[in-house]
Amino acid sequence: MKIAKNKIEIKMEIPGAILRQRNDFGDASGLGKISCEYFSLAEGVDTTPLFVGLEGNLCQCPHWGYLISGQVTATDANGKEEEVNGNDLFYWPPGHNVKVTKDAEMILFSPQHEHTKVINHMIEMVK
Repeated sequence: MKIAKNKIEIKMEIPGAILRQRNDFGDASGLGKISCEYFSLAEGVDTTPLFVGLEGNLCQCPHWGYLISGQVTATDANGKEEEVNGNDLFYWPPGHNVKVTKDAEMILFSPQHEHTKVINHMIEMVK
């Protein structure tokens, strides 16, 4: 799921501050510690080969994030694609791959235990 900033409902607006909120933007119940990641990714990066060997050959960690700039396409286990553009907030549930279609900078919030396993797997895949 993704949403552009201007599509997030304004809950409060006062001089110097605008507060926007989107409810039900993923579920973090029972996930334990959360890590934050900042990724800089070049156009053409494709996680598909890096996830081979993981369950379903997909990242099984959910992520909540913000794409600062660029464009990425996330593909879920059913093959459904979702394009995320700069300034979009997004949620990727477990079971996804990502392809970078324009150089991208992104911030992710992820369950620490699960994402560390995925990152370690990717490191092993590029050795």
